[in-house]
Amino acid sequence: MDKPLGAGVRSETLANGLRVVVQEVRTAPLVSTWCWYRVGSKDEGPGLTGASHWVEHMNFKGTKRISRDEIKNSIERFGGFWNGYTWIDQTTYVQTATRDALDQMLFVESERMHHCLYEPADCDSERTVIISELQGGENDPDTLLDIELTATAFKAHPYRHPTIGWLGDLQAMSRDDLYGFYRRYYVPNNATLVIVGDVDAGDALGRAEAAFGAIPAGETPARLRATEPPQLGERRVTIRKPGTTAYLKVGYHAPAVDHDDFAPLLVLDAALTGAKGLSLWSSFRGTPPQRRSRLYRALVERQLASAVGGMYAPTAQPFLFTVSITAAAGVAADEVEAATLAALDAARDKGIAPDEVARAKRQLRARMVFEGDSVTNIAHQLGFFSTVSELDTWFDMPARIEAVTAGDVTRVAAAHLAAANRTVGWFLPA
Repeated sequence: MDKPLGAGVRSETLANGLRVVVQEVRTAPLVSTWCWYRVGSKDEGPGLTGASHWVEHMNFKGTKRISRDEIKNSIERFGGFWNGYTWIDQTTYVQTATRDALDQMLFVESERMHHCLYEPADCDSERTVIISELQGGENDPDTLLDIELTATAFKAHPYRHPTIGWLGDLQAMSRDDLYGFYRRYYVPNNATLVIVGDVDAGDALGRAEAAFGAIPAGETPARLRATEPPQLGERRVTIRKPGTTAYLKVGYHAPAVDHDDFAPLLVLDAALTGAKGLSLWSSFRGTPPQRRSRLYRALVERQLASAVGGMYAPTAQPFLFTVSITAAAGVAADEVEAATLAALDAARDKGIAPDEVARAKRQLRARMVFEGDSVTNIAHQLGFFSTVSELDTWFDMPARIEAVTAGDVTRVAAAHLAAANRTVGWFLPA
């Protein structure tokens, strides 16, 4: 059934359960497709951590009707690009090219959904690639600290596992494990296809039906159910390895995107570390406007840190609000931590001034406009919010942010920045 949505978006669910979302954007003769699967690292059971990410890699290795080189060349010959990523709630694949490439894009994605090969030799070679990727991340202090902080903050919920997986699981998983995971989650009734660009919505929906309609629905994947118990006291993790710079992270358990506290906490993050927006694809690249933010003034201007940052992303279930600090050379770790926690505790105990809240909201509105600067970014947001919540959550977000008051921000700071709710992590050069 066709469903009209905000901003000229149309949504239809095919008979096999595939949701197709289309938005006409005729600013350039381009079209972007994103195919989203509701499977990420939170869906991985014991022994299978990293399976979602590994499966994503395997799904560029060719299918029954298209070779791995053709998957790449079929879009590049239209002057376009392709990519994919996996995170805690989702796996997705993107292709953006000229509008005459739409049928080819849909063919590639329909093949990827139902006909990937998983040749044993390819699985083994990709194991080596992914383990190298994991070890490369462990050699990056900021990435390593983020993994260890998250694993320390969560006891029960599978959000504690890194998207890339744990080394022992990557070494032990078999081709059959991967292919079984692929077949379980890569079914049309677990997917959303997004098409944005210089298209006619009705025509694009018809083309999607032609490409995907014959793929049979599968069993709706069972979801792992886990509720993280309340944290009862501050947790700590300290990593000592060779390095040149000290890094501090402070993570607080924070609500999911559908919670009433999400928008006020987003404004709080913008006031503390600068507004990032809401796009996992584009918001966290580069430095946000932060010279008037609380932590920048408390740490960078005082030459205690060379950089500050924050991360609060929309998630399907409660995750973390994390503050990241790069210590300035020659400054003692205790001094950096004391200044950081003092600024966070002041926000918790005294709130955020109305002028800071107003500035944070203005910056967030601007960032959300920037996130709609291309058909690729628009399509990303439609698909991302379809996997963590509903499309209406994305359309309603500007109004939710606009409605936030200084009192709301003060309330959520007091509720969520409690010392007992935080995990403190350090990477200290050995």
